[in-house]
Amino acid sequence: MTIDFPPPGGRLDGTTHYFPVRVYYEDTDLSGIVYHANYLKWFERARSDLLRLIGIDQRAAQEAGEGAYAVAELTIRYASPARLDDAVVIASRPTELRAASCRLHQQAWRGDELLAEAHLRVGFVGSDGKPRRQPGAWRAAFATLINENESA
Repeated sequence: MTIDFPPPGGRLDGTTHYFPVRVYYEDTDLSGIVYHANYLKWFERARSDLLRLIGIDQRAAQEAGEGAYAVAELTIRYASPARLDDAVVIASRPTELRAASCRLHQQAWRGDELLAEAHLRVGFVGSDGKPRRQPGAWRAAFATLINENESA
């Protein structure tokens, strides 16, 4: 079977990446609202697709032994619950770039209602688990978004 369309990857609008998700039954807990850990999964998927859209090939870097991103810090605030069948959009925006890490701000929205938001730092680590400088092309890709954020 040939698939003639790519999976949804969201879109980059200026310096913000928007990634749509739908709340499925498996996302909810006994009370019928989205289980708190699922926001982390959605945020991770959105970050992965943001990287893909700006030309960062995580898989190739990992397979070549160059390293990978790992979440080093995470603060999350839950504002309102999402429920079954809700259409949710994850907004991701890099806010700071350093030699071996990047900070991002991510939010989950249902229409104009903020559901959750996270502030995080991802560090680039080698196969030994120790921090190392991000590849130059990756830093350049992030720098474009950071510089646009600063001038906005």
